[in-house]
Amino acid sequence: MSNLVILPILLPLLTGIFLVFFNSKLPVVRMITKVMVIVNLIAVSTIAYEVVQNGTMVLKAGDWTVPYGIVLVADPLAMVLVVTANIVATACAFYAFHSLDEQRERFYFYPLFQLLIAGVSGAFLTGDLFNLFVFFEVLLIASYGLIVLGGTKEQFRESFKYIIINLFSSILFVTTVSFLYAVVGTVNMAQLAERVGEVEQGGILTTIAILLLVVFATKGALFPLYFWLPKSYTVPPTVISALFGALLTKVGVYSILRVFSLIFVYELTFTHQLFIILAAVTLIFGVVGALSTNNIQLIVAYNIIPAVGYMILGIGVFSTTALAGSIYYLVHDMIIKAALFLLVGAMAAYSGTSDLRKMGGLIKHQPLLGWLFFIAALALAGLPPFSGFVGKLLILRGAFEEGHYTVAVIGLLTSLLILISIMKIFIKGFWGEDKLEKVPNISIRNKVMPAAFLLFFTVLLGIGAEFFYPTIQSIGDQIIDPINYIDSVMKE
Repeated sequence: MSNLVILPILLPLLTGIFLVFFNSKLPVVRMITKVMVIVNLIAVSTIAYEVVQNGTMVLKAGDWTVPYGIVLVADPLAMVLVVTANIVATACAFYAFHSLDEQRERFYFYPLFQLLIAGVSGAFLTGDLFNLFVFFEVLLIASYGLIVLGGTKEQFRESFKYIIINLFSSILFVTTVSFLYAVVGTVNMAQLAERVGEVEQGGILTTIAILLLVVFATKGALFPLYFWLPKSYTVPPTVISALFGALLTKVGVYSILRVFSLIFVYELTFTHQLFIILAAVTLIFGVVGALSTNNIQLIVAYNIIPAVGYMILGIGVFSTTALAGSIYYLVHDMIIKAALFLLVGAMAAYSGTSDLRKMGGLIKHQPLLGWLFFIAALALAGLPPFSGFVGKLLILRGAFEEGHYTVAVIGLLTSLLILISIMKIFIKGFWGEDKLEKVPNISIRNKVMPAAFLLFFTVLLGIGAEFFYPTIQSIGDQIIDPINYIDSVMKE
């Protein structure tokens, strides 16, 4: 059964390689992509069910004992995120069929798309830090190809910034992993947790922890290392923006959660207090950016940043309640960001502009798009009964319980400002004077339905919170006490 752990990586990787050879036959490529995203979603959902029911599954490649071989660990946290990533991938694949022009499709969009999903899944499942670096590079290589797809001037300008900052963080990542190996003699996460506990986390290990935080904060767009994100995530085609906004920063957040709840947990007064400060500033600067622009895609892109702030706040508080909130919010945000990017992409395609000042009255022409956007806006702001409310409630309750009143108040105020920033699109774009010079003779139904598919899950996570919460709560308990993770990996 443990051999199934490789499937979330292997299926998209082999599919991507296979699609390269049929790239000139677009109907075949689309059909294979359509089938394989569904097959992969079914496969990862089955594995996730087994893990939740029966416990962590560990694959030791070649039966090499820890720490000598490659280890993949499908614990409940990893599998929940892998399933969510594949839900997003399924929606984005169907959106791509009806939004990308043939030129972009022929420039290997679908193989790069599959490679990205393989890299994201691998980052969630890997059991050692060096392979985390490897999977980061896999997903980044795919993202480098995707961000320049189409070759516009804006794409090249923003992709240069994106690639340079990620190359720098990758160099720092592999260098820091080398330092850590020199100090404790392993890069396996479970063994690192044991050895860091044995040698006690002194100054050198705390310094290494901070260097890793810089790496993950860069990839996760935490203050002050978020400057590269907003424009970079709006210049490629909409489906690529949705993939980036939903998945890439979340891998950085997951890495912070995993490393600073499993390995570096012996100097909480320093590292986790730093998280709380960074979370507060990230919340403020992110929402200010969202309020400052009239570009609908930029508003959504800027709203990625305060969401990261909420998740980091939960990690910094480091209570069972707050951690459960961070996980719930992480799942919610992956889904809602993808949905919002797809919805604003449909708005821009129909109205012919991304400038909110040139929009108005769209509700008369596209009522389904308008009301779906309204639901997505409420979910993003964290209003009940949607999933964002559950995650924020747990995070802020955990902050109040642990005495972090100032940052909790900042979180509450930020929620209000997020609502204002996103409702601005609904009020100005869908209501008011009809600014369309003529009604476009295009159908966006096939672009709206993938977003509706994603919104179904955010509503389900909100209304069905009583059903899902016990699983998320148990994941929070395991993060606080990671002995189950360590024993599952270290046993012979």
